[in-house]
Amino acid sequence: MTERTLRQVIPGAETSDGAGVRIKRSLGQHPSARLDPFLMLDEFGSADAADYIAGFPSHPHRGFETVTYMIEGHMLHEDHLGNRGDLRNGGVQWMTAGRGIIHSEMPQQEEGVMRGFQLWLNLPAAEKMTDAGYRDIQPEDIPDIAFAGGRIKLIAGTLVIEDNLHQGAVTGHSTLPLYADVHLKAGSQITLPVPVTHNGILYLYEGAASLGDSPLQPNAASVLEDGDHIRVAAGPEGARLLLIAGKAIGEPIAQYGPFVMNTREEIEQALQDYRNGQLTA
Repeated sequence: MTERTLRQVIPGAETSDGAGVRIKRSLGQHPSARLDPFLMLDEFGSADAADYIAGFPSHPHRGFETVTYMIEGHMLHEDHLGNRGDLRNGGVQWMTAGRGIIHSEMPQQEEGVMRGFQLWLNLPAAEKMTDAGYRDIQPEDIPDIAFAGGRIKLIAGTLVIEDNLHQGAVTGHSTLPLYADVHLKAGSQITLPVPVTHNGILYLYEGAASLGDSPLQPNAASVLEDGDHIRVAAGPEGARLLLIAGKAIGEPIAQYGPFVMNTREEIEQALQDYRNGQLTA
């Protein structure tokens, strides 16, 4: 058994996306800040409507998946396939862009807190041109597992918690993603397995916690060293953090904004398809 320690910290950098939504971007703020198979991780959170009200008007994607986890707030998703889904407190939207999708994500509130995360998960070359699609996962469909020191919302993957195997709302996929929202009570700790085949991060977004003997920096992607498990302990006020891990793809990445392929030629083709209205054909 090898306990994973802290390899690197990528602090969330203040920026904006869409039509001016304020975010903190850790993974993906520049090409060297990726962690295969993850391309980007954004945290959004504000009680000021001016920080989010303009939303994300219609825009294209190709070659990867987006996972939006709404902790608090209300967003409406619409795409060219006719899909329409409400993303509310505790819900998840798992979208596969595949060969191409054009969609929008717009706030359905004019005041109050909007808070959550968007993760970009790469697709291997063999799957980049698959048909687009998405799942609108309701909060009640996400396993919420209680244990002595807190609870875990298991969005994706499988996880052994206190010797019991649990299955998340999403399983499978070639990268076998693990996505868990871990809530720890004050002073509690937990040991969780993370497959040796997976790259992984912890993202502390509330309270204080440590990985082994290393304090976790808030609002930052804490990249894990190799190993087969983690040991996380909460501070005196408790902690909330994301555990995100996945099997590396190991292929070259060519990215131009919302298009993620393997070669420059494929990016140029994506741009041409978009200009010609063929991205989603």
